[in-house]
Amino acid sequence: MTQTAKRLTETNGWSEELAQEAMDVASAAGGDAQAFERLYRTHVGRVYSLACRLAGPADADEFTQDVFVRAWQKIGTFRSEARFGSWLYRLAVNVIYGQLRTRSTHRKRHAESEIPLERARAKKDSPEIRLDFDVAIEQLPDGAREVFVLHDVEGYKHREIAEMVGITSGTSKSQLHRARMILRTHLDR
Repeated sequence: MTQTAKRLTETNGWSEELAQEAMDVASAAGGDAQAFERLYRTHVGRVYSLACRLAGPADADEFTQDVFVRAWQKIGTFRSEARFGSWLYRLAVNVIYGQLRTRSTHRKRHAESEIPLERARAKKDSPEIRLDFDVAIEQLPDGAREVFVLHDVEGYKHREIAEMVGITSGTSKSQLHRARMILRTHLDR
């Protein structure tokens, strides 16, 4: 135990663990990445468990990462009035619910404005239409084209596309919607 930890233990009646955590918080607030890593290792299990319960296991890793990124950004605002774990847990709840609200809003927008490809392909199937469709796909921005081909042509799910391409499922859905709207505009001309 360091002298500072020993002094905190004796002065405040804290446990050695609590004293070390307080020192790590102070160091991390000053930019010490190693101190923040120790805090991360101490609390990642609890945050991950919370993310699983609130958002499901499919999104738990991503949400856990988001929580710790936000904690790193906000650690300077932590006031030692409560335990760091309590502060982090509250931050985690706020971040996870914020992400869930954002996703819910995006889903509603997509559901309201998404037009099934069946209606977009209602025109007579002719070689000219197929050629126009191929040209239209080539004109899509890279991300939208990649997601469109993987989802609507190859049949992959958004979760699988996210893993393959290195994006989130939400980004995959957004790119697919963008691609469909661009194609619809191009093919309706």
